Amino acid sequence: MPVEGVHRPAWAEISRSALAHNIAVVRELLAATQVCAVVKANGYGHGAVLAARAMIEGGADSLAVAIIDEGIELRAAGISEAILLLSEIPAETVAAALEADLTLTVGSLEGARAAADEAARLGGRHRVHLKVDTGMLRQGVSPREALRAARILQDCAALELEGIFTHFSVADGDSEEDRAFTTRQIEVFNRVRAELRTHGIDPPLVHLANSAGALGHPSSHARLARPGLVLYGYLPAPWLDAVLAAHGVALRPALSLRARVVATRRAEVGDRPSYGRRREIEVPSTIATVPFGYADGYPRRLFDAGAEVLINGRRYPLAGMVTMDQLLINCGDDEVHVGDDVVLLGTVGGDTISAEDWARWASTVTWEILCGIGARVPRVLVE
Repeated sequence: MPVEGVHRPAWAEISRSALAHNIAVVRELLAATQVCAVVKANGYGHGAVLAARAMIEGGADSLAVAIIDEGIELRAAGISEAILLLSEIPAETVAAALEADLTLTVGSLEGARAAADEAARLGGRHRVHLKVDTGMLRQGVSPREALRAARILQDCAALELEGIFTHFSVADGDSEEDRAFTTRQIEVFNRVRAELRTHGIDPPLVHLANSAGALGHPSSHARLARPGLVLYGYLPAPWLDAVLAAHGVALRPALSLRARVVATRRAEVGDRPSYGRRREIEVPSTIATVPFGYADGYPRRLFDAGAEVLINGRRYPLAGMVTMDQLLINCGDDEVHVGDDVVLLGTVGGDTISAEDWARWASTVTWEILCGIGARVPRVLVE
């Protein structure tokens, strides 16, 4: 189990009210659709148990995770709501999932047989969802085999075929091609559902919409939706902001990263702080040491990209290369002291550094930034 740095002045604050607000925003857009909050990857970096509890308290109907161990962690924390495994799991791990009361996803004929066999062996009644591959080509049963897989599940007395779903590839894309592909995925999925219904198979929980689908593709709204990123306060793509604006709502980022200055040094002209001596000091400056590094999720790429932090509410650039455990910040001739407040992600006054800023600086996506926040960074729930 990773050690949390509770004795180090660096931490993540997770806003309970922001998570609840974002769920309310999504609910407004989805109307009667149920919300299955995706809390995989340590709750998108926010802390799995903390985020899951806050999501349920904030109005989510159920939860979704990527791997069995994530579901087991939530069960061990006393979370009793339905937890969906988003992908098919190896046959030898089905028993562990069922014993933890996790809802299986089946995405192949082999997976359907394994789920049926293990459920029959264990007895009882276990929930399962059928995943249909409508074009992403990652996981899911092919449309031509969906009926056969569904029959295997339906015919097993120990299984309840509770849901059927698919996953979008480019729902966040606003090009004509991307929108057409998403529409085609919806059409393929609906044809599969129609075929199943003609054979008396009609799972009650139908779900297509991820975050982008929930916001940008109303035709994907069904009985259930699986939002992820939007619940944490970020959009999958900038064009979706217009959707929120049209409804008069906005998201609130739930996570901020904070620290305290732990040391200061005075640098003279020509000095080159940190490993590699990459950047020369051009005027006499105070260098502040902040206890947060790439082991905590601060990408080294941010140095070359010109990243900044907020100290005492003012922006300052990095003075040298990001190290494993620490950052060096060029505070110019300003007065900065040990113990002063540092915001790496978040808002101070009217100034904000967001995960989208980090993603732009690092030439990556917001998901990777949030999921990359290290396990040793303590997560603290705040109101």
